[in-house]
Amino acid sequence: MRAAEPITFEQHVRPILKAYCLDCHGAEEKVSGKLDLRLKRFAVAGGKNGPAVVPKEPDKSLLIERMKSGDMPPVGKKVPADQIAIIEKWIAAGAPALRDEPATLPPGLGITAEERAYWFYQPLKRPAPPVFAPTNRVRTPIDAFVLAKLRERGLSFNPDADRATLIRRAAFDLTGLPPTQKEIDEFVADPAPDAYEKLLDRLLASSAYGERWGRHWLDAAGFADSDGDGSTDTVRPFAWRYRDYVIRALNADTPLDRFVTEQLAGDELVPRPWTNLKPEQIELLAATGFLRTAPDGTASGGTPADTEQVVTDTLKIVTSSLLGSSVACAQCHDHRYDPIPQADYYQLRAVFEPALDPGKWRRPGERVVSLYTDADRAKAAAVEAEAAKMQSDFNQKQSAAVRAAFEKELEKFPADARPKLKVAFDAPADKRTDEQKKLVASNPKLNITPGVLYQYDVKSDNELKAMQSKIQAKRAERPVEPFVAVMAEVPGRVPSTKLFYRGDARQPKGPDLAPADLTIAARDGKRFEIVPQSAGGSTTGRRLAWAKHLTDGTHPLFGRVMANRIWLNHFGRGIVDTPGEFGKLGQTPTHPELLDWLAIELPRQNWSLKKFHKLIMMSTVYRQSSVREPVKDTMDRANALYGRFPVRRLEAEAVRDRMLVAADRLDRTPFGPPVAAVEDGAGQVGTPDDKPRRSVYLQARRSKPVAFLTAFDAPAGELQCERRNATTTAPQSLMLLNSTFVRKQAEHVAAAVKADTLPARSGFPISVVAALKADVPVERLVERAWNRAYLRGPTADELKIGSAFLKTQTAALQGKAKDPRFAALTNLCQQLLASNEFLYVD
Repeated sequence: MRAAEPITFEQHVRPILKAYCLDCHGAEEKVSGKLDLRLKRFAVAGGKNGPAVVPKEPDKSLLIERMKSGDMPPVGKKVPADQIAIIEKWIAAGAPALRDEPATLPPGLGITAEERAYWFYQPLKRPAPPVFAPTNRVRTPIDAFVLAKLRERGLSFNPDADRATLIRRAAFDLTGLPPTQKEIDEFVADPAPDAYEKLLDRLLASSAYGERWGRHWLDAAGFADSDGDGSTDTVRPFAWRYRDYVIRALNADTPLDRFVTEQLAGDELVPRPWTNLKPEQIELLAATGFLRTAPDGTASGGTPADTEQVVTDTLKIVTSSLLGSSVACAQCHDHRYDPIPQADYYQLRAVFEPALDPGKWRRPGERVVSLYTDADRAKAAAVEAEAAKMQSDFNQKQSAAVRAAFEKELEKFPADARPKLKVAFDAPADKRTDEQKKLVASNPKLNITPGVLYQYDVKSDNELKAMQSKIQAKRAERPVEPFVAVMAEVPGRVPSTKLFYRGDARQPKGPDLAPADLTIAARDGKRFEIVPQSAGGSTTGRRLAWAKHLTDGTHPLFGRVMANRIWLNHFGRGIVDTPGEFGKLGQTPTHPELLDWLAIELPRQNWSLKKFHKLIMMSTVYRQSSVREPVKDTMDRANALYGRFPVRRLEAEAVRDRMLVAADRLDRTPFGPPVAAVEDGAGQVGTPDDKPRRSVYLQARRSKPVAFLTAFDAPAGELQCERRNATTTAPQSLMLLNSTFVRKQAEHVAAAVKADTLPARSGFPISVVAALKADVPVERLVERAWNRAYLRGPTADELKIGSAFLKTQTAALQGKAKDPRFAALTNLCQQLLASNEFLYVD
């Protein structure tokens, strides 16, 4: 608040009261102490203890007295001193209001004109980009908006980055993988004016693009391969289908509006019955995995409270990722900071409650759909019929062989004892007399079962084993029954949604609430509401209706949140740097006009994410160098104005994948079940070294996150990850120095470096074994190590230092390592993999 700005009730005082006081003094129809603080005149009128506010006399105002003493609010966080000071100044100024107040108010807090005026809730309007001369390197409207802000501080863009830097930056940004040396050389040497644009087109066409940007979306969705049900942490065996859906959809450039709609309501786009499903229908069902990412404590039992928690967490994931709002704060009472009434929370819940129905709750195992086709079932039945016949033959032969062995063994007993023994062993165990039980117990050699047949008749036992193998082989011909996890409604059931008093599901109150979007997301009187459908259909259509409304191109919350999320993942910070919170608790936009322009441009590009990426990456803002300048650091140390490109550490997955690429080991096989997480001898969770798949395909267990990834700030069991941190911590250094994974990759890189230094023979590359035995000059080894790690050759100083390191290490390892020189090269490679140049991109 500026010093000269007059303090008014509506703009400055009511927000404080809403945060700390109105929960008791205005939110409910019955107010505590008969004191209503929703209007200035109500505060002056006071309650049972007299006036709460005495204009021009803060010292005589009960409101100030109670706040300073800590009696108001009675529980929870107390009103900060600076906030009390604002109210004191307001009272001292005569307690002014901006406008005449209404004679009466309906129950509840409602939404004020000041709350509606907040920037995030304003309708989207396309601002005109500022105009600059061509000499200012304004390549796109994005540049114009950013340069205008820079000019306000007397700043301008950095020069463009060199081409080698630019291709590395773009490759890691769009694919999460380094370019090859050949690609770098060709791009650097390409004189065509559209060389950079063609580079972006190639990267966007890569299948690695979907894997890279799919990981960003999976963060926001809170994806995991387990339920998070306490210590059990039940594995979600089919969650990977949702992950694969996301990757496929992004690679296919599925329009963003369709992408979001399919995840919210893919099941409503597939007619029932769900049999003989086509591949595209399976994808739609898999897309609803977005609504199944929240932890689910009911997977292995659970209570009604666990059920409610799943619903609450799912709504939080949906609203923070798509609406940028902490709607969950309105679960127990009207939101204290943002204009979200408690009723709005439950009306939004009503959109999802037919599928997340606590009254007819379905555990994860009950939310799967078989992908068996009629042909699969017919084949399975035919295979089982054949196997059953084979099993019947086997059973008869086995019984005969066991009986024959019994009869043969019985012949070894005296003739007069045989009849009683035979009758005793033939009698059912529960029908035997005491004498028969004694006979059986005292003659164990006659107790011949299939399990001990080999002791009596080796030939028959071998024949039976062969038959059993054939039966197993026959049953293996049965098609494997696949499943997909789906969020769907129970056909014909339409649960009622009520407001819960203080958020307590055991205390529903009031009438049934109709499904609707947030009131503040539309202009007064234009709120989007869904007319409830009667029971009888296979779906209520609520989620589909809301999804279409959300993605119609005019929704102020959705458009800004999506544009900001894409920008964030290109630059490491958002225009709003709290991507899941755009309300009063979040940060304000650094470039509000640019954000609105982008929010409107996204649907104008037909919601094409690839076109949107290209628009951003073609800008001077993106293409400028990352070199820091003292003047800019003084004026804008955090680079919030984008006067340079930010140097960024690679995300955890990109670090791991880059190591595998440097070693020529990355398995680029796409899709399918994840690589299971395992613990090594030291108890660290990782993956087998013989399964070097991209990190997006590693199993994400909530209770067992991959240690290397979590060390570098990958999500580790959180509900969702709206924005990753980029920390620098001691465990990262320890991981790079001591982890089995890094050490093994260093060995693989060292072997690849030695192989690089030797010529191919007879058209075939030299073997790794031969490479390890070869005597190669240390300078050549250093050159190849630098190329593999950094995608460039070493400088003269680096060559000298690297060569000296190899020689010194080789000498030090004599008698300590089987191959001292290779061990030294491994140490050098590990140092390169752990270096800033390897971990960061500029």
